[in-house]
Amino acid sequence: MPLLLTRRAFTLAAALAPALATRGFAEEAAPAGPPATAPAAGSPAFHHGLSLMGQPKYPAGFAYFDYVNPAAPKGGPLRLAEDGGFDSLNFVIPRGSLASGLSLIYDTLMVPAFDEVASEYGLIAEGVSYPADFSSVTYRLRAGAKWHDGTPITPDDVVWSFEALVANNPNQKFYYSHVVKAQQTGAREVTFTFDQAGNRELPQIVGQFMVLPKHWWTGVGADGKPRDITQGTLEPPLGSGAYRIKSVTPGRTIVYERVADYWGKDLNVNVGKDNFSEIRYEYFRDDTVMLEAFKADQYDFRIESSAKNWATAYDFPARRDGRVILEMFENRASGVMQAFIPNLRRAKFQDRRVRRALNYALDFEGMNHALFFDQYKRISSYFSGTELASSGLPQGRELEILNPLKGKVPQEVFTAAYANPVSGDENARRANLRDATQLLKAAGYEVKNRKLVDAKGEPFTIEILIASPAFERVAVFYKPALERLGITVSIRLVDSSQYINRVRARDFDMIVSGWGQSLSPGNEQRDYFGSDAASREGSRNYGGITDPAVDVLIDKVIYATDRADLVAATHALDRVLLWNEYVIPAWTLNYTRTARWDRFSHPANLPAYSFAFPDIWWFDAEKAAKIGSIK
Repeated sequence: MPLLLTRRAFTLAAALAPALATRGFAEEAAPAGPPATAPAAGSPAFHHGLSLMGQPKYPAGFAYFDYVNPAAPKGGPLRLAEDGGFDSLNFVIPRGSLASGLSLIYDTLMVPAFDEVASEYGLIAEGVSYPADFSSVTYRLRAGAKWHDGTPITPDDVVWSFEALVANNPNQKFYYSHVVKAQQTGAREVTFTFDQAGNRELPQIVGQFMVLPKHWWTGVGADGKPRDITQGTLEPPLGSGAYRIKSVTPGRTIVYERVADYWGKDLNVNVGKDNFSEIRYEYFRDDTVMLEAFKADQYDFRIESSAKNWATAYDFPARRDGRVILEMFENRASGVMQAFIPNLRRAKFQDRRVRRALNYALDFEGMNHALFFDQYKRISSYFSGTELASSGLPQGRELEILNPLKGKVPQEVFTAAYANPVSGDENARRANLRDATQLLKAAGYEVKNRKLVDAKGEPFTIEILIASPAFERVAVFYKPALERLGITVSIRLVDSSQYINRVRARDFDMIVSGWGQSLSPGNEQRDYFGSDAASREGSRNYGGITDPAVDVLIDKVIYATDRADLVAATHALDRVLLWNEYVIPAWTLNYTRTARWDRFSHPANLPAYSFAFPDIWWFDAEKAAKIGSIK
């Protein structure tokens, strides 16, 4: 259940490992805990928080989260960098390039706790209630919640925001497809009604979208024309969050300033957070230039996604004398599948044997040593790094789930543990290519005049579409092995906007991308791997998987009755996805590599499931004085 379009969606993950909200699953039928307000006789009980793992950790009326510094100083700037550019400040529509940090200006009904797997607590909402069958959810808004212009946040704003989101964003329409109605049901209450019972995560995920001011979006803009939620805009929108937009230079810079009279600054969920007076995003067109700008103290903090850079690029004076700190943070909150993803909508990739042959051609061990300084591990699960990753042979509840699908899934699901081919030396590489050749031959291909052709004599070609020069060298390393099989390979490097448009339109042979996975997957799996998402432009079913057995297993995950059932269903889904060879798994590192100028501090004990930058960090004036003034 990733938090989609939610508050403070500042992602610190590498481009192919998206940031995720953590979530989990309850053993009980409904969340427990004291109500936010004492209900009248016959009225529903409103709770201050929700958890999919039983009771929320924090009781009603808690002072602040354990992992924050409630006395964190306020002030100081934070300078961040992004690559590419932006041309829109409207997150609702899926067109254009959205400016980073927009979630800073908006609030949501609920917010997660970073030290729990699956709990959320009220922000705009002071209380939440839903029936035992999970067929609806009601949120009660705080009386003091308001927009930056002083106008109260109303149930009408919530309903309008939700309707605008699902009407204009196909991905969100799909994600919230089980919500059949949002309506005001009280002076400060909003009820979402579902088309089904038993989907345990629905009450929680509808509290996660960013609420918009209806009166602003349906009003007149600075140009005197009516605003249009269906179009991109560079007019700074009205928000309700801890920050507002201070200035915008289209495509280059966006600056946010903390709102001194922010309505929610004293709420327990916000104590110790939002400590910077200003957050600035600078955009760079080139990765190398962006790295050099960091070294020159042009911005403060970066995620290093390149193993080569991590190993070789930080030997400069500020790093050696301690003014720049390199630190790795363990990822305990999510798993990932990063992969070369062939477009199954194209006939040449529809045979499972062909896709397995492409896996045999990938010399990961050689690539890891030559390009990555042996920093990575090969991925062998769609839920890599979590207890949800399948292993061994299916048994127990997992086998019960899989048995009805015999004959509809690869036989290996029941007889062998999935494993990627292993290379590492020349003998192994040759053996893998021989196996790949045999698979391609069995799939109806043969080599003529050193070119792999099908029965009609058409050559087998692959264009690898990439948007980052960092992945160009990866594709270049992969290319010779594919060419030894007779495949004609081209590598197409395009800018980020072209890449996004081509992926949305499914105009590619192969891309390098992936999916982040939370600790308890749910409805988002339909968008990742479900048949209905395969033909929907903009979905995250990049490869175009259309498999009835996968659809059945996704439903088993969504409607699992308890944690053990969820784990078993996820193992089964993982195993079937792997043995269908839908992707050529790549590699991962279970840590986030970071570099920062030493001007910041954080609480002594960071939360278990996030290093929470910049949410709970602060500008440390004493450290900053030792480094010198910001350039």
